[in-house]
Amino acid sequence: MKRIVIKVGSAVLTQKDCVAKVRMQNLVNLIVDLKPHYEVILVSSGAVSAGYTELQLDKNIIKNKQALAAIGQPLLMRKYKRKFEAHNIIVAQILVTSANFHTLEQAQRVKGVIDSLLESGVVPIVNENDATATEELELGDNDQLSAYAAHYFDAELLVILSDIQAYYDKDPNENDDAQIRLHVKSIDKEELSREVTPNSEFATGGIVTKLKAADYLLQRGKSMYLASGFDLSDVRAFLLDNRHQCGTLFSKDSV
Repeated sequence: MKRIVIKVGSAVLTQKDCVAKVRMQNLVNLIVDLKPHYEVILVSSGAVSAGYTELQLDKNIIKNKQALAAIGQPLLMRKYKRKFEAHNIIVAQILVTSANFHTLEQAQRVKGVIDSLLESGVVPIVNENDATATEELELGDNDQLSAYAAHYFDAELLVILSDIQAYYDKDPNENDDAQIRLHVKSIDKEELSREVTPNSEFATGGIVTKLKAADYLLQRGKSMYLASGFDLSDVRAFLLDNRHQCGTLFSKDSV
């Protein structure tokens, strides 16, 4: 069975300083529909926003953001647990840091746990251990983490669900004639060096961190698909119907 990693960002899971319940339910429904066809690993942001519903700390201070993540992580998992158990699916929390990917041996230890969970039909939900690591909080909203997960956990494809529905040939916010790039085989270094510009109060990424994740996988012969996390019709068509109607596939293979 094909193994995939699905990453959902804070911009999708957050709505008015709270966890977006409808979007989370739609994500769960998608994974439930995918499970007969794929082994699914979920990389989920949203712990900080979940924590903020309980305690309104200043999110611009890193230690506060870490504290909010520590409060929010069990809340987020409880929400996932309830939604998945309605379909008789068990979920598991996997908290990692960048140190878990420093060597192949360390990554293989985590992969062993992931393999065991998937073999048992469990959905592993991966996040960075924000209480002891700040890289995700400062740089990529789990985009890089999801790329590491796809590579080291032997997934064939990383799917990033975002408020950015695709990769355009120019900034669509500034250019009305911007066109979606359906298939990208390589990424210019200039694109990778642009300033990170998140679109959400709780997000820390933007298109640049997604391009870096895609470039990381392209260099390792793997693929990434970027699509909307607000309207899941594109990712459903891509994964379930083998139709590429929108979103961007980053892959060196021809399509």
